[in-house]
Amino acid sequence: MAFTYKGLSAKLDRHVVTEEELNRQLQRLVQENPRITEIDNRPTENGDEVVLDYAGFCGEEQFEGGTAENQTLVLGSHTFIPGFEEQLLDKVPGEKVTVKVTFPEQYHAENLAGKEAEFRCVIKSIRVKTPYEMDDTFAKEIGGCDTMAEFRTRLQESMQAYADSQGEMDLQDQLLRQAADSLDYTPSEEEIEKGIDEQVKVLQAQLAQQGLSLEMYCSFMNTTEEKIREDSKETAIATLRSQATIEKIVELEGLKAEESDIAQAIQVIARRNQMTVEQLEPYMDAEFQKVVVKSVLTGKVMRLIRDAATIAE
Repeated sequence: MAFTYKGLSAKLDRHVVTEEELNRQLQRLVQENPRITEIDNRPTENGDEVVLDYAGFCGEEQFEGGTAENQTLVLGSHTFIPGFEEQLLDKVPGEKVTVKVTFPEQYHAENLAGKEAEFRCVIKSIRVKTPYEMDDTFAKEIGGCDTMAEFRTRLQESMQAYADSQGEMDLQDQLLRQAADSLDYTPSEEEIEKGIDEQVKVLQAQLAQQGLSLEMYCSFMNTTEEKIREDSKETAIATLRSQATIEKIVELEGLKAEESDIAQAIQVIARRNQMTVEQLEPYMDAEFQKVVVKSVLTGKVMRLIRDAATIAE
């Protein structure tokens, strides 16, 4: 079978965002973004969020990890050591409070387990969280729009743009897989193992963002790292074939990553990370440059394949 990457055909599925989906997203934004009001006409109550500074002491010795500034704490949430939050009730902003507690016997810091301690606190402010009404105030403070009607329109446009980009990515994936299926290439066992390693690294990075380790994930999901690696093999092979396909097309078409292409790609990376190019410069090592060049060439290959394909919408 000849290697084929032009004249392919695929289907572009375009999802149109519905009013129901828009309303669900608005409700989600209401839940995730409560209105925060600062209270100055009464003392603290359960349910209040307090902002405080504190320093922890055992006797007269200040212990490591027991100091914070502008720490937020919801009273009654039982987030801190038992007995801590109750001693911050009925206090007012500016008040100094000495909170006396006993660390649990099973406390994670062995040097503090079972010991008596005091936290010298200063209440800086009291805040109350309440849900927004879906009105112009919500549109201004959360959506950055003057009216709710404008916010709905902008949000729907944003959701539609995201749906369109997902549809386009799926289309390009279809085309690349078709081209890869025609490539005479079989990855070696060593390449497959490296590909699986990459898949596992991606999973570990995703878990780390949620504060989880791979070991914890395996425990929750009743699986093992060996099973995860086994399940990742098919994806690793498909990824390797796609990469080989891109490299082959780059070679056949004589594609290059010009300086202007690289500069533009770096600007996009900076914008996505809410940085300037100058702020990004310390991270631009050889590996970074390699990834950028690969991204530019991949983009050129995908545009070439798509422009030469027959697309049904």
